[in-house]
Amino acid sequence: MNALRNSVRLLGHLGEDPKVRRLESGKVVANFNIATNEIYRDSNGNKQTETTWHRLVAWGKNAEVAEKYLKKGKEIAIEGKLTNRQWEDKNGEKQYITEVVINSLLMLDKASN
Repeated sequence: MNALRNSVRLLGHLGEDPKVRRLESGKVVANFNIATNEIYRDSNGNKQTETTWHRLVAWGKNAEVAEKYLKKGKEIAIEGKLTNRQWEDKNGEKQYITEVVINSLLMLDKASN
């Protein structure tokens, strides 16, 4: 059950091309966002769509796959864990961010010919 303590699964569409960096250590990291949509009917019976954006981080092989194959609009499924970071900006104010660090990545769009 420990594996379930911090586990996230998302299926959505990329909102941007991945931003890939190669660190001095040789590690590769990719940052990108995906949108997930929840569709429901409101109290009047009208169909509503609620979109939520998620920040993703991919390391190593997953980052290389993201760089090579992922483009804005592509549909993917990911499994990972939530992480929180904080830092001080140039004005000395604390900034916070929540991201999903990807453990596995599945491309759902069919390959274009």
